[in-house]
Amino acid sequence: MTQHTQPISPLRQRMIEDMNMRKLAPSTQTGYLRAVKKLNLFLGHSPNTATAEDLRRYQLHMINNGDSPITVNASITGLKFFFEVTCDRWDVMKKMSTVPVPRKLPVVLSKDEVARLIGAADNLKYKTALSIAYGTGLRISEVTSLKFSDIDRTRKTLYVEQGKGRKDRYAMLSPVLLEVLDTWQQEGLAQGKLLDGGWLFPGQNPVNPMSVRQLSRACLAVAATAKLDKRVTMHTLRHSFA
Repeated sequence: MTQHTQPISPLRQRMIEDMNMRKLAPSTQTGYLRAVKKLNLFLGHSPNTATAEDLRRYQLHMINNGDSPITVNASITGLKFFFEVTCDRWDVMKKMSTVPVPRKLPVVLSKDEVARLIGAADNLKYKTALSIAYGTGLRISEVTSLKFSDIDRTRKTLYVEQGKGRKDRYAMLSPVLLEVLDTWQQEGLAQGKLLDGGWLFPGQNPVNPMSVRQLSRACLAVAATAKLDKRVTMHTLRHSFA
């Protein structure tokens, strides 16, 4: 059976090219395109003909629809790129404005709670990944992207390639973390779960890295086993490190 793919409109193609020219991250591009698509659905016609009043009505629609401040601001950012860069219509955004986002104190675990959490992990791969996240303060995407070649045992560091802001940096490794990594490497190689020189935390197929979603789910499951009275995520471990 022949599959038909919907052609990309010239306007969408130009926006994609504009984003690629500026090397925007794939997730950022997806968010910007989604913002324009939602405006298109609201207007019922091509968004490049929208007026400033149309955009004012659209922001009111988002607010009345119960969209969170983060969602509203993300939409405005995407539309700002579309109109100012792709459409070269700087004036059309003049009636849209970002909204304040309430700041909440992050959940922080005590040392005893972290010990309970990591101790509740009966899977050595997850136990090691949680230990690295807490002991180095790495983001979940940075943890899943690590390779064994990123470990420098002499300097006691982890090389973090293209982390936040697509910048390279180093994270310090304590003697305890180095011991945890050595244990995981020895057992992982012996059980065929690791490829020599490959991903530090591989997925079910060791050729591929463990996904962010998989590690996030594992963290929630371990936290439930540990019976902590706090909502614990990989982000929680970062804040606890800080």
